[in-house]
Amino acid sequence: MEPTTILLFAAAAVASLFMAWVIGAGSSGATPFAPAVGANAIPTMRAAFLVGILGFAGAVTQGGNVSEAVGSGLVDGISLPVSGVIVVLLIGAGLMAIGIYTGYPIATAFTVTGSVIGVGLALGGNPAWGKYAEIGAVWVLTPFVGGGIAYGIASVLPRPDVPEATSVPILAGVVGLVVANLEFAFLASVGGTLAAGGATAIPFDGTAATVVVSLGFGAVAAAVVRWDVGRDEAGGLRRFLLSLGALVAFSAGASQVGLAVGPLFPLLEELPTVSPIAVLLGGGVGILVGSWTGAPRMIKSISQEYASLGPRRSIATLVPSFLIAQSAVLLGVPVSFNEIIVSAIVGSGAAVAGGAGVSPRKLGLTVAAWVGSFILAFGLGYGSMLLLDL
Repeated sequence: MEPTTILLFAAAAVASLFMAWVIGAGSSGATPFAPAVGANAIPTMRAAFLVGILGFAGAVTQGGNVSEAVGSGLVDGISLPVSGVIVVLLIGAGLMAIGIYTGYPIATAFTVTGSVIGVGLALGGNPAWGKYAEIGAVWVLTPFVGGGIAYGIASVLPRPDVPEATSVPILAGVVGLVVANLEFAFLASVGGTLAAGGATAIPFDGTAATVVVSLGFGAVAAAVVRWDVGRDEAGGLRRFLLSLGALVAFSAGASQVGLAVGPLFPLLEELPTVSPIAVLLGGGVGILVGSWTGAPRMIKSISQEYASLGPRRSIATLVPSFLIAQSAVLLGVPVSFNEIIVSAIVGSGAAVAGGAGVSPRKLGLTVAAWVGSFILAFGLGYGSMLLLDL
């Protein structure tokens, strides 16, 4: 390999690490624990520390699906060259850095997706209409699905005819059932999920055994939370809230790492000595460092400026956030955690005093930033590659 090519690869790797840092400092590092911080369940700095570790774990164990989609699924008929990868990562990271500096949560998924499509089309690639339809459906439905679920949960939790010793354990059971069926790379040899792995120890039909194990996970989670809330309601709600925050932080790492390292995946064909796992590890480290060094500012912005959340409303926010995030990971769709969390906050707020505590001006500016960042990233990617060709 020529020295110039090696230097370009090194530049792409540095740009990817910078992008991972920006993700950790921004959407991935800020949004998962922001509702918990808003509910005074955990201090800002401790939340940033935990989200870094959990994001790293999610990136390494679940980051492959979205990484492959970003790397090769957004434009057909072309593989991005090293120069295109550098352009994509610099545009995405630059726009995200602007969002962090200004305090407005620009969506990483929108900036990276827009820049990848723009660069790929400028190089002569063909639109991947099927993937665009899938991504568009997730992006459009997220506010309605996430906000709707959050609204329903926030409406039920304070009702006197539905005691929290019943409602909260049911939510925990649903979450436990989903956790049992999350796909992990290190469990591929036993079916890919905790439920499938546990089913290997049950001496009857595989599908039925998987269902039994899944229900068992849900039942155990519900029983533990019921016991905890029963003996200490305030403490039990806080601990359940922190558990949800941990799951969302893990899911954030699994989804967002693909936005940082996904563009590098096509380049690995020319670097057979570098494995995808090594690339995911590098992205995970970048997210971890970004969460520790840059996330507190965004955590404060989301938790304090969007709404003043109590523990019940925060639980209503994080349950749909976790479910949507893991659905996107399973589908291999780049998704915005800012969009997920903000939509759920608005949904839960609509159930509590008609949305009191949510700033309409802040919300409007955020939505405008999402749409504008996608359009701007597409235009910058397309124009930059045309200029490089000239």
